[in-house]
Amino acid sequence: MSEHYFTASPAVEAEERAHRFTIRGVEHAVVTASGVFSADRLDKGTQVLLDHVPDPPKTGTFLDLGCGWGPITLALAAAAPGATVLATDVNERSLALTARNAAAAGLDNVRTSQAEALLAELRQTSTPVDLIWSNPPVRIGKDALHELLLSWLALLSADGEAWLVVLKNLGADSLATWLTGQGWDVSRQASSKGFRVLRVRRGPDGPVDG
Repeated sequence: MSEHYFTASPAVEAEERAHRFTIRGVEHAVVTASGVFSADRLDKGTQVLLDHVPDPPKTGTFLDLGCGWGPITLALAAAAPGATVLATDVNERSLALTARNAAAAGLDNVRTSQAEALLAELRQTSTPVDLIWSNPPVRIGKDALHELLLSWLALLSADGEAWLVVLKNLGADSLATWLTGQGWDVSRQASSKGFRVLRVRRGPDGPVDG
């Protein structure tokens, strides 16, 4: 199949499947489908991220960047029912599945939105994001990934932070170095199963403009 899961409207038929996954200690019954990221399992990188991030604050505006069928969204929303969790993706099928899975879990603090539209809205309304958890789409290519991360990291509040999981052999360390060069405070918080977990915060002088 030439089409990848970061296609906005997957042409492949949406063959749905039901799964039960334990996500940060909570068992969830979820629906996944073909044409979305990691439709048949809880992705290893996502699992590494969820195993190593600290509990989120009780309130705030949180973002799952590249939500897929929603495991990170479910983890955030369940851990912080008083927070607003924004789930975003370019893939319309992913957004629909995340919304369904959040509703099935009784999580009413989740809002799904297409990535470009949400980014524009948050910029227009000057809405800060307090926390980002993401297994970012590294395979879109370095330039596109850099543009994506800088766009969303710029929304972080003054004391906000982003937690990213990236395969070491797909450039985790070079990405950390590049982000540092852009003015971000980047620290490696964990290394497991070939993945790095990175925490990204605003540097003392702020990120580089442009």
